[in-house]
Amino acid sequence: MNRPILELIDVNKAFGGVVVAEHVNLKLYPGEIHGLIGPNGAGKTTLLNLISGIYEMDSGRIELNGEDISNMPAYLRARKGIGRTFQMPRFLDKADIEENIRIADDLANPVSFLKSYFGKNDRAYVPRLNELTRIAGFSFNLEDDISSLTFGQRKMLEIIRAILANHKVLLVDEPAAGLNGAEIENEISLLKHAAKNMNMGILLIEHSMDMIMNICSNITVINFGSVIGNGTPDEIAANQDVIEAYLGRSKDA
Repeated sequence: MNRPILELIDVNKAFGGVVVAEHVNLKLYPGEIHGLIGPNGAGKTTLLNLISGIYEMDSGRIELNGEDISNMPAYLRARKGIGRTFQMPRFLDKADIEENIRIADDLANPVSFLKSYFGKNDRAYVPRLNELTRIAGFSFNLEDDISSLTFGQRKMLEIIRAILANHKVLLVDEPAAGLNGAEIENEISLLKHAAKNMNMGILLIEHSMDMIMNICSNITVINFGSVIGNGTPDEIAANQDVIEAYLGRSKDA
């Protein structure tokens, strides 16, 4: 396999006496959907915050395409190609859909950013947007207010916006939470499209084990900030440490 697009090397983080990441090592490859799972409070979202630059590490190293980005601020990591979605989708609530989508277009295309800065409207991204919304199973007018979308549509639009930004790495935090079955299937289609057709590396936090087992080629399990398992879905399903972390008892008890 080719070299990792993202690599965490001995990453450590504590808040006071609470250790939230302890000697974490992880590799994410281009075109891979990599699951990140663990019990509530295990440190999963914290790890995404460390990767995206929201939190600073205490020690360790984070590399993007072999480049050390450990001390790089969050906005530069986004410019370098790290995208992020959140458990609760984040948009400019007082802006319309087009203004929210343009954030991604400006990240992907500096010329588009300059046109936006001078108030010029460049909609070259619209054909790609239409393709992605078709995959996601909903449509809208760009002039519509962002509040006109349902919660599930906003969660999918956040993924679409990240795909339009041409990120190399996409960090996805609990995309299925609060969605119905049809919306989850559409999200799965979006993520598979980004990995397969755009060679994007996706690090996915999700409590829906059906979703994780369906789309992830590799899974990392953390508990109390430490990696307790890594492998294919079949390997993780048979891992004794993982079973005990989730169930609180041994497999044979």
